[in-house]
Amino acid sequence: MELLWRAISEAEPGPKWARLFAEYWPDYQRWWLRNGLDERATYWESRQALVTHMPEIVPLYDQLCALAGGGDLAARFLSFYNPPPYLSGCSQAVWQGADPMLVRNYDYSPNAFDCLVLHTTWQGRKVMGTADGLWGLVDGVNDAGLAVSLTFGGRRVVGTGFGVPLILRYVLQTCDTAEQAGAALARLPTHMSYNVTVLDAKRKFLTVLMGPDRPAQITHAAVATNHQERVEWEAHARMTATVERERYLLQRLTLHVESQEKFTRAFLRPPLYSTAFDRGFGTLYTAVYRPRRRSMELRWPAATWPLSLDAFEDGHRTIYTPQMAPQ
Repeated sequence: MELLWRAISEAEPGPKWARLFAEYWPDYQRWWLRNGLDERATYWESRQALVTHMPEIVPLYDQLCALAGGGDLAARFLSFYNPPPYLSGCSQAVWQGADPMLVRNYDYSPNAFDCLVLHTTWQGRKVMGTADGLWGLVDGVNDAGLAVSLTFGGRRVVGTGFGVPLILRYVLQTCDTAEQAGAALARLPTHMSYNVTVLDAKRKFLTVLMGPDRPAQITHAAVATNHQERVEWEAHARMTATVERERYLLQRLTLHVESQEKFTRAFLRPPLYSTAFDRGFGTLYTAVYRPRRRSMELRWPAATWPLSLDAFEDGHRTIYTPQMAPQ
């Protein structure tokens, strides 16, 4: 399977982003309407939710809506408020050595993935990360040296709130430290359950267990897979091996003294690396974030792509993803 990845930088919302929107919008529109328009919040409800919970990025939202053509449906989509439910796999962990790093695998369907790294200086804040929804992020780092990534929380409850990629964008746009990020994540409403891990330039880290039906929990866990305090969705847990992956990562962090490279390579092998693409849970990439360097590295079994927040270059890579796990 081949995937074309692109890295695109645009300091302020402009023609590059507008072209991306035009390219991706037909697919996103079908996704947004898959359960009917009545299932989605109105534009007024969506914008008011942003004004209430994320007022700092409302001017940015308005800019993007204008670039998208100013249409009602596009504006609802860009709010990421009460989106259709979606599931992913994912593993993430904080390596706490001399140069701490946040490492994650993103397990998802290749047919519903942007294959896009965005580098922006929106509202004066440099942010770089893996895009979802054209301005949301599933992982990223900002110029304060704050890195963040997400995993699905393994619960079927769907409620009222934002899609988590926009929540991660908000955190990176407005927060400098893990403590600030934890406070933001604890108050923002999410439509599904997610585990969000943050690591800052001062070595502080935390994982927030978010859900639409209960208060968020701020923990000091260094590992997150696809459940929260306990497994609540047995079938999903078995299919994704969430407990086995969590135990494996905890063992590597506590029972072994490993170099950065050895720890990172473990994400490219079972049980962390998955080839379950037919079920929508294949590993699309491994990301390595080093907050002190403000760097990001994308990895695959046969390729590596280093990216720097301060020396970012547009580019593209064609990545071959093997159907069988590498040995």
